[in-house]
Amino acid sequence: MKILFLETHPMWVFGLPNGFKDLGHEVKAIDPNKEQLLQEVLKEFKPDIIFSIGWTPANDTAEKQERIGYYTKLSGVPHIYWATEDPGYTEEFSLPYIERANPNFVFTICSEKVSEYQNLGLDAAHLDFGFHPSVHYPVAPHKKFLSTAALVANGYPKLYEKQPNHQRFESLIRLAEPFLDQGIKTDFYGRYWDKMKEIFNSNIPSDWIKGYLPYEQANKVYCSAEIIIGVQNKMTQLTQRTYEILASGGFLLTTDTPEVRKHFVPGKDLIVSSSKEETLQLLCYYLNNPNERNKIREQGLKSVAKHSYNTRAKMILEILLKRKIISWSAIY
Repeated sequence: MKILFLETHPMWVFGLPNGFKDLGHEVKAIDPNKEQLLQEVLKEFKPDIIFSIGWTPANDTAEKQERIGYYTKLSGVPHIYWATEDPGYTEEFSLPYIERANPNFVFTICSEKVSEYQNLGLDAAHLDFGFHPSVHYPVAPHKKFLSTAALVANGYPKLYEKQPNHQRFESLIRLAEPFLDQGIKTDFYGRYWDKMKEIFNSNIPSDWIKGYLPYEQANKVYCSAEIIIGVQNKMTQLTQRTYEILASGGFLLTTDTPEVRKHFVPGKDLIVSSSKEETLQLLCYYLNNPNERNKIREQGLKSVAKHSYNTRAKMILEILLKRKIISWSAIY
C-alpha cells in the first residue's frame, strides 16, 4: 500500500509513518503547503491513503486546511485525520479543521470524543499515541545530559495564565517542585521555562533551564538522568512522552492516574505520585537505591513494547478495513 502523510514535523514523521514502513508499506511525508510538490506526488506516487495529523505548521491556518481539503478531495483517496489535540482543542482546532479539510475518517487520542464525532455524522475511532524504536531506544548515558533528574516538556505560560488549575500544572507542581525545594539538580528541557518560574515556590535556577531539545535527542536525556519527570495532562489519557520515555529505558516518575495504571504497573514499570509529599518520599528512596531503579527501567522497557507504532499501524488498517474506508485489494 502507498501511504502519504501531509506532515514533516519530526514529532510525527518519525512515529506512525515508520510503523507503516515496518509493515512493508511504501510511505512518503511531504509539506502540503508546497503546492506544486503536492500535485506531483498525488499524480506520480498515487497514494492509497492520505494522513494528516494534529495542529502543526503544516495545517495551522484556515488557508492551509482548505488546501488540504481541496487536494485530498480531488485525489479521490481516503483522507484520514488523527486529532492529536483532543480534548483540549477540539472546538478551537479539531472541529474547524475537519470542516475545512473534510477527512473521510477521524482518529482521536481522546476516547471520549469518538461518540461526539459520530454524533456529528463523522466516522471515528480512538487511536492512542505510541513510540517508534528508530528514535526511542536505550543508549549509554551521555556525558552532556547526565543529571539527577530531567524534565522534557514545554512550559506553556499562556495556558497557565488562562487555566492555572489545568492538570498539567498540578502535575508539574506535584512532581517537580520537591526537586526544586530540595535543591536536587533538575534539567528543564523545552521552551518557555524562563517564563514559568512563578508556578513553583522555588525558582528554577537559570543554569537548570536547557531550552529546546531536538526530538531525535530526547532518548539521550531519558537514558542519562537518574529520574525522568513526566507530567500527565488528563486523567483519561497518556502523553506521548510516557511511551517514549519508557521505550528509551528511562526511569519514569509520573502522575498517578487511572490511565497510567490501566497500561502500566506502578513500582514495576514506573513510579507514580499523587502529592508533593509522596514525590519526596519516592525520590529519597529511589535516588538511594539504583538497583531498584534499574529493575524498573528494564521492566518498563518490556511492558511498553506492545505500544509501538508498528502495533498502532496494524490497528489502524484493521479499523479502516472494518469500516470499509479501504479494501483488502488496496493492501495486497
